[in-house]
Amino acid sequence: MSNNRRPAYATIAIIAVVIIATAAVILWFKPSNDVNSTSTSIKSSVSDNENIESVTTELAAGQVVKATMTPSQSQFVTGLENLPRSLKGTQIDGEIIIDENKQLVVTEGLRRLFDYFLSALGEEEEAVIFARVESYIRHHTPEPAASQAVTIFNQYVAYLKALPEIEKRYGNLQLQATKSGELDLNAVAQQKQDIANLRQQYFDKPTITAFFGAEDDYDNYSIEMVRIDQNKQMSDAQKQAARQDYISRLPENATKANIMQQANISELMTRTEQMKARGATPEELYNMRRELVGAPAAERLAQVDQEDTNFDQRFTQYETQKTRLLSQGVNAAQAQIQIDQLEQQLFNDTERKRLDGYAALQRQQAVNNP
Repeated sequence: MSNNRRPAYATIAIIAVVIIATAAVILWFKPSNDVNSTSTSIKSSVSDNENIESVTTELAAGQVVKATMTPSQSQFVTGLENLPRSLKGTQIDGEIIIDENKQLVVTEGLRRLFDYFLSALGEEEEAVIFARVESYIRHHTPEPAASQAVTIFNQYVAYLKALPEIEKRYGNLQLQATKSGELDLNAVAQQKQDIANLRQQYFDKPTITAFFGAEDDYDNYSIEMVRIDQNKQMSDAQKQAARQDYISRLPENATKANIMQQANISELMTRTEQMKARGATPEELYNMRRELVGAPAAERLAQVDQEDTNFDQRFTQYETQKTRLLSQGVNAAQAQIQIDQLEQQLFNDTERKRLDGYAALQRQQAVNNP
């Protein structure tokens, strides 16, 4: 199941500060999440975070529209008729879960369902989306759960419309942080409190927990990691110990498991760089990686190391022969023909596309590390 499309809170910037360097590796190791549902649970191939910032902006610019149409009054029956271009060919993201009494069970997946349809703002008018969502809910959900879901949808949209006012008050948060080179954690904490107060105006506590609980856990973790990193009184070893202590005290849930995985990957990258710098053997690297991320990942990384080493060797051979060809005094056209033939002998099609960029990287590294 996909993660949330989340509004563009300033705290998202904090997460980027902490994990941007490891994002690609995190995606590689990221496990899939399975949810057992008692009712509809629909998975999506739609990108999770795209368009939500524009959704909030679009909503803030308009008036709150109540979805009060009945299916007979609506232009929709299932809510899936004449989907906008951005949603055509996609799977619906989210879920509607009910209990044995046909009462709505609010989950994070319900919020994702709302975000899925709201992502089409700009392609469709707000009133059309409201009608589409209500028709979808009522077509797939019995009463009283259907009306409960429609009510929460109205509350959710009103909440999204109120968010930009808070964001406006903290709009220069990043600028304030970058002037001193550090993030203003007091301002971040105040903004989070303002958002928490706003949520309480629109939702009951169970809905807040379901919709935003995992997001808040990640935000709190990211803020604490920045707080530790900005503590000039702590040594690197003390900071690492503080990070591990914080993670160890988190409740045992999926969020903690993902955070532990991210922490391990960050540690993996740091230790790999350090060990390679001092000439560690492939066996030493494998043992360290197996300890942090498990044997399957360690084996994949060892294979990547071998492929990189093999490419480096062929690239060195290529550069040597290319230099020799260019120094022989033959005309440029003949030299280029021979260089092209050399490339085809040493590299496949994908690798040849990397050559110019890799050569530039090698030159930059030579300048930085003469």
